Amino acid sequence: MERTEVGLWGIAVLVLLIALRMPIGIALVAVSFGGIWALIGLQPAWGVLTAVPFDFGASWSLTSVPMFLLMGFCCFHAGLTRGLFDAARKWLSGLPGGLAVATVLGAAGFSAVTGSSVACAAAMGRIAVPEMLRNGYDATLATGTVAAAGTIGALIPPSILLIIYGVFVQVPISALFLGGVGAGVLTAISYVVVIVLRAKANPKLAPQVTERATTAMKFAALADTWPVLLLVFGVFGGLFAGVFTPTEAGAVGAFLAFVIAFGKGALTRRSSTQALVETIQTTAAIFVIAIGANLLTRFLALSGASQLLSQMVIELGADPMLLLIAIAAMYLVLGMFLEPLGAMLLTLPILLPIMLDTGLSLVWFGVVIVKFLEIGMVTPPVGLNVFVIKGVVGDLVSTTQIFRGVAYFLVADLVVVTLLMAFPGIILFLPNLVG
Repeated sequence: MERTEVGLWGIAVLVLLIALRMPIGIALVAVSFGGIWALIGLQPAWGVLTAVPFDFGASWSLTSVPMFLLMGFCCFHAGLTRGLFDAARKWLSGLPGGLAVATVLGAAGFSAVTGSSVACAAAMGRIAVPEMLRNGYDATLATGTVAAAGTIGALIPPSILLIIYGVFVQVPISALFLGGVGAGVLTAISYVVVIVLRAKANPKLAPQVTERATTAMKFAALADTWPVLLLVFGVFGGLFAGVFTPTEAGAVGAFLAFVIAFGKGALTRRSSTQALVETIQTTAAIFVIAIGANLLTRFLALSGASQLLSQMVIELGADPMLLLIAIAAMYLVLGMFLEPLGAMLLTLPILLPIMLDTGLSLVWFGVVIVKFLEIGMVTPPVGLNVFVIKGVVGDLVSTTQIFRGVAYFLVADLVVVTLLMAFPGIILFLPNLVG
């Protein structure tokens, strides 16, 4: 069998294993090990399996992953972000769908300290959904808003997906963070527009809040946002001012989160333990998948399959925009069945050589990929954010109702990704300005 045939068969077997619901990290490692064994023998395969996890795991940039996760979990379990929603609620309750708008803006603020869409959806779901239902909001609007708003968590920095992408593709993480700001802000604006238009078209979906906050109450609520503001300013102010690197920013953020939680009296033994345990569990899962993807890259390079696929695309003379549309369709489908990190690292070894040949910006491409993957977080049948919200609300709202509520935001997402693809400057403006 030719070397390229081994590579192509390896891809086919990998797809089959994932379809059979094998954990994606295990499938990546198994196929890569078996493929390298078939190509160059058992001993070299064991050598690669021994060396790659160490070399990849020893990457200094990857230390920011558990640190940013710890920062987010600490903020979540210590309740440091509740003030964000309360302030947004008091200032925006007069708008059509004001509580839902406040949820989107609160999620955008929480995104700056978590980096995970699931954590963002879970936190805002516990805070915002009961408040909206108590004020007579339609259940589909309330739950759909939170599920969709959670996806902003992987766009606005710090984003775990962008960090892993940056390490894997070897592009500056700070540039990816800046690019994610543009995409995240545009997404938040599009969600606000959807809410306001729906509330104006059908006021029964979002009744006006009768309770009016005084000016004093509004400013008092703003004062309660200081934990998050201090954390964001301390981490990202120092990062973009050049005081410390993105890797060091994660450690600074985790330390500041614990100090702030301790200062507010919100740091308990239970919350600290929960934050640490969830950080360890999430980091381990991420690293297994990332190491598997790294092994797959070695296997495809040895077989020549990645070069073959890249050359086929070049010979077809595919227009870059048509290529991007095909990639977009692929990610939308993958997002329906796979969690975002697995889908990204499964495809990058194949797509990266193709993108390098097109000459398109890898910073722009990374942010667009993350946006597509986050759309998958709210699309059936495996919309993870939807099931997170279902776990929060219990039997009050059905899964079908939540998916119905998300449908309107999916239309906004498609508009956003169209704009991001048609106007790359939305993503690249800040990286170019700072860089």
